[in-house]
Amino acid sequence: MTNPWSEVKVIVGDNDNVKKYVFTNDTAVAESVLYKYPTYKDRTVICCSTQSGCPVGCRFCGAGDNFVRSLTTEEIVSQSVRLLADTGTEDISSIERLQIMFMSMGEPMLNQKALIPALYKLYELYPNAKLLVSTSGPKVDYENFIEVAKDIPAIGLQFSVHESTDEARDKLIPFKVKLTLEEIACRGEDFFSETGRKPFFNYCAHAENTLFDDARRLHVLFDPSVWEATISVICERGEHIAAANERQRDLANDFQAKLQGYGFSTRMFDPAGQDSIGGGCGQLWFVQDWMKQNANLARNSAGTGLPQIHTPSGPLDNS
Repeated sequence: MTNPWSEVKVIVGDNDNVKKYVFTNDTAVAESVLYKYPTYKDRTVICCSTQSGCPVGCRFCGAGDNFVRSLTTEEIVSQSVRLLADTGTEDISSIERLQIMFMSMGEPMLNQKALIPALYKLYELYPNAKLLVSTSGPKVDYENFIEVAKDIPAIGLQFSVHESTDEARDKLIPFKVKLTLEEIACRGEDFFSETGRKPFFNYCAHAENTLFDDARRLHVLFDPSVWEATISVICERGEHIAAANERQRDLANDFQAKLQGYGFSTRMFDPAGQDSIGGGCGQLWFVQDWMKQNANLARNSAGTGLPQIHTPSGPLDNS
């Protein structure tokens, strides 16, 4: 595989458990994050980009104001290839738990043309890897994706729900051509019915959406026998604002317990590297700098000009 990037910048977290990679060429920027838990042999997690910037405009995301273009299949695959090479693991199949997540930057479902060939290529290269696609739920063809997921047993699906009502979610995710929460529930049930694998909904817990009523609404929408839940600790998109604190963790823990009371299997994600290198999902500090320096390449997203909202998404722990 030829290298589609002219430069790769590597930023190491304080404890070496997380590294951020910034890939650039003449027309695009992408970020990937490499985590080890606690060693690469035990568990390796990669979060990679599918687009440069993003048209969806989520208000918690550092790429929420700008969209450059969709990445090519080669640009998507090359991120994981580089990060796995840097683990120093000679036999990738020896990694006990390997997860490649399409959730660093961009909306995967808006780039299925490149994503689907990338899924096949990565499954060929790393058959032991779980390939987890996280989407905000644009109104696109999910049937084709589900057929691919039936063909590739490693594929998982997560919807970034983040709020318990469509009204609140519209403020967070201003992209208009997206599924309602009820429609997301239907698509997830389709995925489960066709593949036998439970989808996830990802929920960012903050003070305004962690009441018992929020848990009840989610239970009405999402059947615990079909769905699993990921609760994320807040990641701040701005470098100048302190990231996760004890109150935010307490909120996530408390809401996780509420969902467990409704019978959900839940996981909480508190990403390493939030404070030091912007390792949390949506932070994208270096992309924000690149966008400023390459304003001629960056087009407006659905969120351009709207207020920032400091609420996160995060990788799921698909045990």
